[in-house]
Amino acid sequence: MGSGTISHITTSHALEAVGGAVVGTASYALGSFYPPTVVELAFPRSAPPSPSSDSPEGQDQVQQVEYSLNHLPQVTAYRSNAKEYYETRPYASYPEEKRIHSLTAGTLSGPGKFAVRPLVFAKWDESESVVFIHLGRSLCGHDGIVHGGLLATILDETLARTAFMNLPSKIGVTANLNINYKLPTKADQFIVIKTRIAEVKGRKATVTGQIEDLNGKVLVEVT
Repeated sequence: MGSGTISHITTSHALEAVGGAVVGTASYALGSFYPPTVVELAFPRSAPPSPSSDSPEGQDQVQQVEYSLNHLPQVTAYRSNAKEYYETRPYASYPEEKRIHSLTAGTLSGPGKFAVRPLVFAKWDESESVVFIHLGRSLCGHDGIVHGGLLATILDETLARTAFMNLPSKIGVTANLNINYKLPTKADQFIVIKTRIAEVKGRKATVTGQIEDLNGKVLVEVT
């Protein structure tokens, strides 16, 4: 265990899968940029299996996602604000012998999953960060909707980075994770995770944040 403790998270509840559950479908639909119908949520469009990483199709998919990421208007805007934010890519220099045992950098990486590494813009004072992540179709619970546990995982990792950078030892463990799922997070899209340091007391850091879609709609909150 590290010498610091991260207090940013107590899990509230995860939304039930839509299939068969009429209760909750209204809240799923309300507020979505393209409001899905009950039928669309319960029976999403079919999709082929994700190609392997070493196949031409898989490599092409990865290149397309990377290209799209680097040409997002939001990414361009943050890159133009280098006085306030610096850019980094997690796991860029992660040793292969460690990467293969990592859930997000190894097991769940590849076409249809985490096709490319997250793109992080962090304030130079480490008080905030903005993280762009692409979520593939093979990361779902209910088909077409990203698994709530997966969202908790990437929130944990993303908020932890902000906490670590504000701890004296630059290392710690998660103590609490309090998550509120506001809307379904649909697969095959880029999401934006925003983190903010709320408080630092000795070896304890508290971080808050949220997941948004590219239109700024809040999908998940961490308090």
